[in-house]
Amino acid sequence: MSEFSSLVSRVEGEVFLPGQEGFDEERTGFQRAVVHRPDVIVGAVSARDVAAAVEYATSRGLPVAVQATGHGTSVAMDGGVLVTTRRMTGVRVDPQAQTAWLEAGVRWEHVVPEAAVHGLAPLNGSAPHVGAVSYILGGGLPLLGRTYGWAADHVLGMEVVTADAQIKQITPDSDPDLFWALLGGKDNFGIVTGLETALVPQPRIYGGGLYFDTPHIEDILHTWHRWTTTTPDHMNSSVGLMPVPDLPFMPEPLRGRYVAHVRIACTGGAIAGRKAVAPLRAVAPRLMDTLTEMPYSASAAVHNDPPTPMPWYADVAMLGELAESDVPTILKTVGPGAPVMCIVELRHLGGALARRLGAPNAVGHRDARYMLYVLSPLVGPFTPETVGPVHRQLFDALAPRTTGRFVNFMGIGENAGAEQVRSAYDPEDHARLVRLKAVHDPANTFRVNYNLEPGTSGSH
Repeated sequence: MSEFSSLVSRVEGEVFLPGQEGFDEERTGFQRAVVHRPDVIVGAVSARDVAAAVEYATSRGLPVAVQATGHGTSVAMDGGVLVTTRRMTGVRVDPQAQTAWLEAGVRWEHVVPEAAVHGLAPLNGSAPHVGAVSYILGGGLPLLGRTYGWAADHVLGMEVVTADAQIKQITPDSDPDLFWALLGGKDNFGIVTGLETALVPQPRIYGGGLYFDTPHIEDILHTWHRWTTTTPDHMNSSVGLMPVPDLPFMPEPLRGRYVAHVRIACTGGAIAGRKAVAPLRAVAPRLMDTLTEMPYSASAAVHNDPPTPMPWYADVAMLGELAESDVPTILKTVGPGAPVMCIVELRHLGGALARRLGAPNAVGHRDARYMLYVLSPLVGPFTPETVGPVHRQLFDALAPRTTGRFVNFMGIGENAGAEQVRSAYDPEDHARLVRLKAVHDPANTFRVNYNLEPGTSGSH
């Protein structure tokens, strides 16, 4: 314990060592396929705690990783210092400025209601249990993204602990390079302990879901695809394909079925929303239809993402286009007859997501028109070795239309390697990120999550 006494004395939060009570719980995130094995964990409650952890690590040549709340990290840490931020949950909303200050560990389920009191909304994603700051640093694909753009485009300032253990307040004016790199490059350049983001005046939306049974899935995918080519920016939508467990807590009409779930979040009002979705409703009888006008504070009901931690394997492709022939390919490879369990999502991009808003940042592939995400739970006989080839078969088939990957949805293991990290950025942006990594973290202290190791850019 004496080796860690200097760290313990400087940290207001908790310090955990292997074998101590609470260590296993502290190192475990939402993604249960990833198991960290750090030398020490700092359960930070402030930026000062984070700075102490970084100083302790750098003085000993140890790597540093940060695990926020929400869906967590994709690469396991072996040795070094793990910083957890789940105790840093402060939210301050300024209704006059229409902004919010978010501490590093706060989840969207705490931010959304705070903003809703003032008729405002953050640019959160589909799942309320996701960590807000880590989501934004990856780019942040909002539920209302076609209307308002990437969450990263709305950041106004950040507090960050850099590799020299300094606490810095940065803005696009005070440090444009570091500001640019953190928004998209995530924790390669420091640990963001808080950030200020703009909110939008969106007290209500027209949203919910349309659920279709297996025989109608191909028709609904074709119809949705054609429909998205004409929808205005106030219409945000996606389609999920999934097996629904035959369990009592699932809605009775869906139990035991493989369904298509069309998700709608319309900012143009209920009348416009109902008129716009009429072609989708006309495809086939719905197992369930939950579309309604709702307060934005209830928007988690649009996707109904499960809040239960689990192990999974996943990959993602940003698609420049979606061909009609891709629909049967997707269904044949990862649909209801797939040899492994697959949950599939297609999101419609474009709109404000294709435009540069706010201060420049490293979020790439803004020209993509769709995002395809495939997730396989690693349960029972399903392992990375059994599900990986199925995923690769699909993503190889879609390679001609793939522009790259998206950091927030990248998977584990080989799906988070150097080539995959490079594919998440436009080539010139990746080269710039690697150059800035060498400036801001020359010792590669922050080297666990989606690593941008100095000197790895080359001409790729």
